[in-house]
Amino acid sequence: MENVEKAAPKKMTGLGRGLGALLQDSDNVNRNARPLPHESVSMMNEIHVEQIDTNPYQPRTRFDEDALNELAESIRIQGIIQPITVRQIGKDRYQLISGERRLQASKIVGLTHIPTYIRTANDQQMLEMALIENIQRENLNAIEIALSYQRLIADCGLKQEELGERVGKNRTTVNNYIRLLKLPPMIQASLRDDQITMGHARAIINIENPEIQLKIFRKTIEEAWSVRKVEEAVQALKMTVEDVNTKERRPNVIKQEMRSLQFKLSSYFGAKVSIKTDEKQKGEIKIPFTSQDELDRILQVLKFES
Repeated sequence: MENVEKAAPKKMTGLGRGLGALLQDSDNVNRNARPLPHESVSMMNEIHVEQIDTNPYQPRTRFDEDALNELAESIRIQGIIQPITVRQIGKDRYQLISGERRLQASKIVGLTHIPTYIRTANDQQMLEMALIENIQRENLNAIEIALSYQRLIADCGLKQEELGERVGKNRTTVNNYIRLLKLPPMIQASLRDDQITMGHARAIINIENPEIQLKIFRKTIEEAWSVRKVEEAVQALKMTVEDVNTKERRPNVIKQEMRSLQFKLSSYFGAKVSIKTDEKQKGEIKIPFTSQDELDRILQVLKFES
C-alpha cells in the first residue's frame, strides 16, 4: 500500500451544490428531512480516504455486495455526487459520520481522495447525527431502524415524541419499530434478512407467548403466508384463548358468588349454611340444626309458623 500523505484536506473549488440538488444521492438521502439543530458544516474539502476512520455508531450491520459494486461503477463513471460527512478527531485524522457506502465504493474504484463535509460534533452529537442521518435513508432494514431508535432513546435521552420529530415519524410508528425488538431472536433475524416483512412481524407480536409466536412464524415461512393470513391466524388464536379464559374464569366467578352468598345466609340465620351447585347451576341450600331450640330460632327468622 502506498504511504498516505498526512496533508491538510484540499478545499474544493470546482464542485457546486446545484448538481447534487438535481441528481439523486447515490445513498438515497432523504432530502425532505429537516436539518439537525446542532449541525455545523465547514467548506467542502477533499480528504485522503486512508485518513478517515469508520463510524463506530453505524447502525447498518450489513452491506449488499452487489449494490456496493454498482455504486462503485457509478462513482467510476460519474464521480462522487454527494460528499460524505466527517468530523475531525486529531491531526490529519477524521471519523466518518455518514456515507460509508460511498467511502467503501470509492476505495473499490481506487480513488485516493473523496469530497467531504467536516462537521463539528461531540460524541453524543456524533451518535445522534449518525443514527438519525442513517435512519432517514431508505435502505436500512426494520431491525436496524428499531435498534437505532432504541439507542437514540437510551443514549441520547430522547423521548419517543422528540425522536419522532427528528426523523419525521409519529410516535406510533416509532413505538411499532421498537416493539419489534421484543420478538424472539429467530424472528428478528428473519425480518432482518427479508424472509418476512414488518407487516408479518407486527401481526405476530400481538401474541404475547414467545412459543406461540415462533409456531406462527414457522408456519408463515413453511407455507409462505401473506400478512393477511398471519393476521387472521393471530386473530383466531386470540379469540380461542379468550374463550378458554372465559370458560376457566366463569366457574371461579360463580364459586366466589356462591361463597359470598353462603356467608351472608350464615350470618342472617346465625347458623352454618351450605350451598351446592352443579355445572347447570342447579343445587340446594342446607341449613343444619342441632336442637329444637335452634330449629325454632331458624323458623322464627323465616317467620314460619307450624
